[in-house]
Amino acid sequence: MTTQNKDMTDANLSGADLSGTECQNKNLTGADLTGANMSDADFTGAILTGADMTGADISISTLTGADLSDANLSGAFMADTDMTGADLHCANLFGAILSDVILRSADLRGADLTDADLSDADLSGADLRGAVLTGANLDRANLTGADLSRADLTGANLSGADLRSAVLTGAILPN
Repeated sequence: MTTQNKDMTDANLSGADLSGTECQNKNLTGADLTGANMSDADFTGAILTGADMTGADISISTLTGADLSDANLSGAFMADTDMTGADLHCANLFGAILSDVILRSADLRGADLTDADLSDADLSGADLRGAVLTGANLDRANLTGADLSRADLTGANLSGADLRSAVLTGAILPN
C-alpha cells in the first residue's frame, strides 16, 4: 500500500491498518495514530512531529531520518525497527518496547524513556543528553559513543550494556 497524499498533517488515522505502507517523506505532523498498525512499513524521512502514536505497533519498520520530535509513543511496540538518525528529541516513549531497535546516531535529547524496554538496542552514537531513562531496561544495549550527559538512569538495568566511550557527565546512574 502506498499513500498518495504527501501532506497528511493532523490526519486521524487512529486504529488504522498501515502495515506494509510506504510513507517515505510524508508529512504526518500532529497526526492521530493511536493504536495504529504500522508494522513492516517504511516511514523513511517522514515528519511525525507531535504525532500521537500511543500503543501503536511500529515493529519491523523503517523510520531512518524520520522526525518524531515531541511525538507521543508511550506504550508503542517498536521491536526490530530501524530508526537510524531519527529525531526523537522531547518524545514521550514511556513504557515503549524498543527491544532490538536500531537508534544509531539518533537524537533523543530530553526524551522520556521511563520504563522503556531497550534490551539489545543499538544506541551507538545516540544523543541522550537530559533523557529520562528511569527504570528502563538497557540489558545488552550498545551505548558506545552515546552522549548520556545529565541523563537520569535511576533504577535502569544496565547489565551487559556496552558503555565504551559513552559520555556520562552529570548523569544520574543506577544504585
